[in-house]
Amino acid sequence: MQTGHLHPTTMFMRKIVNHFVRQGFKVAEGPEAETEWHNFDFLNVSADHPSRDAQDTFWLDKEKLLRTHTTSVQGRIVNPESSIKPPLRYIMPGKIFRNEATDQTHEAIFYQIDGFAIDKDIKLTDLLGELENLFKSILGPDTKIRFRPHLFPFVEPGVEMDLFFKGRWMELLGAGMIHPKVLQNMGLDPAEWQGFAFGLGLDRFLMAYYGIEDIRLFHKNDLRFLQQF
Repeated sequence: MQTGHLHPTTMFMRKIVNHFVRQGFKVAEGPEAETEWHNFDFLNVSADHPSRDAQDTFWLDKEKLLRTHTTSVQGRIVNPESSIKPPLRYIMPGKIFRNEATDQTHEAIFYQIDGFAIDKDIKLTDLLGELENLFKSILGPDTKIRFRPHLFPFVEPGVEMDLFFKGRWMELLGAGMIHPKVLQNMGLDPAEWQGFAFGLGLDRFLMAYYGIEDIRLFHKNDLRFLQQF
């Protein structure tokens, strides 16, 4: 008799979560049906930003949506009414939803691990070192990564990180220093506190870990594929 086992995405999620827990991060979760405030407004996303459009986001009603990133949990952890105060380090794993076409590296439903840290002396180099440590710890010391400047509403400055995989560069995450406006929404003084944040696409990381070139294979529930793990 064959026995069941965890899905490879679940196993890999736990592996990455355990890595961050060993680095001193706590784990938090939030709702998949999220408010517009937590998903966009709290994170300094302007009212006319294209990510709010129905062509990018699955709206449930005028004020609720299927979250487009687990970054939305930030405002549920730290806010003016919260008893949780810095210094702190958190990761927020979970499922997210985006209204986009699927291909080898894109899915409409996928998994993300966001993280952030806030303290009085955090620098961009702390963030880059944290991410380099993650990927080289999981994929090996010869792993090739690169960082590129990028604009995100909730961080300043912002970067994207690419991983060299199967002869090409593949984007894996966005990150940066938490925007002063977001710190203010948390009830923190940007002159006193700094922080970094990142949003890691778990499914693409999983592709690189197992050497799988099509992200869709992890969502098809084909036992011939899943039983290999």
